[in-house]
Amino acid sequence: MTKSEPKRSGLAAVNAAGKCATSAEPDDDVSAESGCPSQSAHVKANVMKQPSRESTHRRNTECEVYDDGTNTFFWRAHTVTVLFILTCALVYVTLLEETPQDTTYNAKRGIVASILVFLCFGVTQAKDGPFTRPHPAYWRFWLCVTVVYELFLIFILFQTVHDGRQFMKYIDPKLGVPLPERDYGGNCLMYDPGNTTDPFHNIWDKIDGFVPAHFLGWYIKTLMIRDWWMCMIISVMFEFLEYSLEHQLPNFSECWWDHWIMDVLVCNGLGIYCGMKTLAWLSMKPYQWQGLWNILTYKGKIKRIAFQFTPYSWVKFEWKPASNLRRWLAVLGIIFMFLLAELNTFYLKFVLWMPPEHYLVLLRLVFFVNVGGVAMREIYDFMDDPKFHKKLGQQAWLVAAITVTEFLIVVKYDPNTIMLPLPFFITQCWFLGIVLIFGWTVWRHVNYKTLCSFDSGKDIFGANEPLVCKYEM
Repeated sequence: MTKSEPKRSGLAAVNAAGKCATSAEPDDDVSAESGCPSQSAHVKANVMKQPSRESTHRRNTECEVYDDGTNTFFWRAHTVTVLFILTCALVYVTLLEETPQDTTYNAKRGIVASILVFLCFGVTQAKDGPFTRPHPAYWRFWLCVTVVYELFLIFILFQTVHDGRQFMKYIDPKLGVPLPERDYGGNCLMYDPGNTTDPFHNIWDKIDGFVPAHFLGWYIKTLMIRDWWMCMIISVMFEFLEYSLEHQLPNFSECWWDHWIMDVLVCNGLGIYCGMKTLAWLSMKPYQWQGLWNILTYKGKIKRIAFQFTPYSWVKFEWKPASNLRRWLAVLGIIFMFLLAELNTFYLKFVLWMPPEHYLVLLRLVFFVNVGGVAMREIYDFMDDPKFHKKLGQQAWLVAAITVTEFLIVVKYDPNTIMLPLPFFITQCWFLGIVLIFGWTVWRHVNYKTLCSFDSGKDIFGANEPLVCKYEM
């Protein structure tokens, strides 16, 4: 179940003798604060001798990977086989199956068939992304699903509000009717002495299916972002957004202990903690791959199959937002897009009349779980080494387009709600926060421009090492 490294990657396949090269574009990674597993001195010497288009910083954060180069049926291309099966299915529908005299049914089936044909093409022919485990076809599939979802959002965006909501009935007849929003506020007493049967009933009433969803969601987000500080900032910022927008969506109205204890500390905090522990384990894991049929014991084969669902290689993510203006603006943009995607989850189901427990809401979350990690890797590569990665990755581009399109649907379908003015004191707080961020940006990255010496050919917008400052004030 191990494939030889594709030619597009700078990571060469290593034979049993232990030759290894550092990857210019690792297939998969997760990051943590801990370093890479140690390698032998002669392997490191061989690595350093090989030319690389990446910076020294990137080389120092990557680990060597040992791969025996086994290329099995599992990894070979099957484009002709897929084309043959697809053609047989279309011939069967055309010649042997009688077309029903139901226009609505035929339209639904035609749309589904068109999507399936596109997915078959994409899985076999689309460009590979940065990840290849458990299989490159898996990530190509989600890339094609991303395209289909964006096209669906564009279609909804171009409909009238009534037609767009009623179109959801074609997906589920139960949709298309207005639903009341649940208010999580109300009685916020953690201990209610007036209720002798169960004085802690307020806590139990606030616990629902979203509690494990919060934990699992932040566990996965930590694996995507790979930075404790960024995760905590996004977690706390979203709670402030709920405070600020509870006059627009009653769903945002929660008790103070629901915000800061159940959400930030328990669910989000525990998810981030477990995510960081997982990253630490992955950082210490040896990346030595051997073909399944080259392993003699059954225990070894089972272990090899399980490790197929772990990263192929390792690269350490170091965001360093304060090092230069480019990285600072990139991190601000990532945080902004994360928060906007979180808000879209609540506003979309509000304007499209979807109950929180509907399977479409769950499918959207599953979708972002599978595409978010790839998008974050592509954003990091584009930010960290723009000389090698000259354009934003395809999955990152689509995820950004989807997030913006979802927000535009919210604005079009319910402008009255989205345009409700913020309370005056909330507006003052946000204005003060924006002024502080802008002021720090100018002070850190513009004021120091006259005080810092730059390397030859590098300006403040470069993605190279941090400024060499003399700190002469």
